[in-house]
Amino acid sequence: MSERLNNYESEGHQIIHGDALEALSRVPSASIDLVFADPPYNIGKRFGDFHDRWASDDLYAKWAYKWLEQSIRVLKPNGSIYVMTSTQAMPYFDLFLRERLTIQGRIIWHYDSSGVQAKRHFGSTYEPILFCVKDPASYVFNGDSILVEAKTGAQRKLIDYRKSSPAQYNAEKIPGNVWYFHRVRYRMPEYEEHPSQKPEALLERMILASSTPGDTILDPFAGTFTTAAVAKRLGRKSISIESQEKYIKIGLRRVLGWTQFNEQALSPPDKTYERKNGQRMPQNLTAELFDALH
Repeated sequence: MSERLNNYESEGHQIIHGDALEALSRVPSASIDLVFADPPYNIGKRFGDFHDRWASDDLYAKWAYKWLEQSIRVLKPNGSIYVMTSTQAMPYFDLFLRERLTIQGRIIWHYDSSGVQAKRHFGSTYEPILFCVKDPASYVFNGDSILVEAKTGAQRKLIDYRKSSPAQYNAEKIPGNVWYFHRVRYRMPEYEEHPSQKPEALLERMILASSTPGDTILDPFAGTFTTAAVAKRLGRKSISIESQEKYIKIGLRRVLGWTQFNEQALSPPDKTYERKNGQRMPQNLTAELFDALH
């Protein structure tokens, strides 16, 4: 029996409240330009009423294969998909996807985390991302939209003598496959109450690289709706799927601009600047500088 899904839509942005598999099954084939999937990682976190824990790695992988198949089905022939999961589970995803798509990149999202205080192993400060395309001969990749500083040319100003006419190395380049972006911290403007929020800068790079204005981007595990929020800011359309009502409210506010839902006011988290140790952040300091000083 099909599950009832609630739909909310405005100006090219659709929010679907319901199970990801059920919702994906209703998305037309070959209709999506870009998929970004950041599913539960099977590491025991709690997302609203959902506990992110399967009985075994095998059961988790079998569940993931179902929504991955659906995600592939809805992609256009020139579409791309970025997929995240835990370092432990990524080998399952990699083997599954390489048989169905072309893996164009294996990306590391690296971040600093003072909260990782490992005692008997190396603390984890990265998450893996697979970048896959349906057709390696025809897919969107806007390299000029995501250029970063090339230190060899911009800072060291070295000369490339391999060219027929020696010239300084370029000052900009397409990023490599290790990306450094800050995790979303409590005092950042984009912060929402969610255990695994991804930063806007991370999504911005993927969306700029692998879509064009007017394209439709699908996120089957919307969470804080960062994908849709960035897509909207960059002139793309979006479809977001989320099973938990507490996070649906974030999407209604952040993407559709709602201020009320079921007679309840919708507003960003009310963040206090009081630290656990009793110190208070001076209002003339940025959050990042205050953290650095403490």
